[in-house]
Amino acid sequence: MTAQTRVLVVEDEPNIRELVCLHLGLEGYQCDGVGDGPTALERAEAARFDLLVLDLMLPGLDGLALCRAVRNGRMNRDVPILMLTARREESDKVLGLESGADDYLTKPFGVRELVARARALLRRPARVQPALQTSNLKLETSSDQPVHIHDVDIDPARRRVRVAGGDVELTDQEFRLLYLLATHAGIVFSREALLSKIWRGDTFVTVRSVDTLVKRLRRRIESNPRDPRLLLTVWGVGYKFADV
Repeated sequence: MTAQTRVLVVEDEPNIRELVCLHLGLEGYQCDGVGDGPTALERAEAARFDLLVLDLMLPGLDGLALCRAVRNGRMNRDVPILMLTARREESDKVLGLESGADDYLTKPFGVRELVARARALLRRPARVQPALQTSNLKLETSSDQPVHIHDVDIDPARRRVRVAGGDVELTDQEFRLLYLLATHAGIVFSREALLSKIWRGDTFVTVRSVDTLVKRLRRRIESNPRDPRLLLTVWGVGYKFADV
């Protein structure tokens, strides 16, 4: 990344905010530090950023509400968002992700991990809009970009999937599930979120349908479906594609 990469850091604790900005600055990123939700939303609506780092607990407007507002806006609706949280419960993390965040980091965190996660988010392809909101997610792939991750190649325009150099035939549902997870590698999707995104309008399905679809897809792309390395289960939460 170049020095033109802009990061909005929203953290109400000055010491943490300065620390985050310092280390991201050492990576060549231009950081804009903000200490409250309303000011952060004003900045996000006025200028374009390449990455947003949001604390969950903020004065004036909390991180979840801020994240939703950014995703519903225009200027930064597709920008990757890394959420910082002192809450360790899985339900809180999932809530943050389903509000539109792309990744989360639990306090206290190491600056090396923070920088690594920021790099990973900045390397990812443009996100499907928005990643975890059930009402607006677009899975049509006619204009989407090809994806290469691990040894999996996905070409949406040609509807082609290759694993370790070999073609793999997938159904429409299998393809859309794979593309959604692969373009958000490392992000945990709940079964309910996947149900609303992949089936879209089918009323006679349950969350068990998600499990069945994942099993079918694993049989097609995993070398050992019983010990998957690509489509991973996050127990008690949902599924994710192995991180980059």
